[in-house]
Amino acid sequence: QVQLVESGGGLVQPGGSLRLSCAASGIISTINAMGWYRQAPGRQRELVASVTIRGATNYAESVRGRFTISRDNGKWTVVLQMNSLKPEDTGVYYCNAKRGWLPESWGQGTQVTVSS
Repeated sequence: QVQLVESGGGLVQPGGSLRLSCAASGIISTINAMGWYRQAPGRQRELVASVTIRGATNYAESVRGRFTISRDNGKWTVVLQMNSLKPEDTGVYYCNAKRGWLPESWGQGTQVTVSS
């Protein structure tokens, strides 16, 4: 099993920045990728950004150039740096860990609100 603990999030004005962090514990050797998803009210959960065990990153087109995902070498602590935030970035952000054929893990979610 893998447990994910998220931190960060909150309320920020448009154009501001926030930093989300997610720390994995448990059998982290089974993780091959981690990422952040978000879900806005009335919408499906969508991938925001992800990073693989080899360091390859992937971003949603809507956040490319504004968000940066990174992880500690040798650990599965993943940080999502969000800059130039827009109201449409508002939602609940969930940390996710993929483990190949094993069940994926999800964090509890953290609220991000971008509003003036």
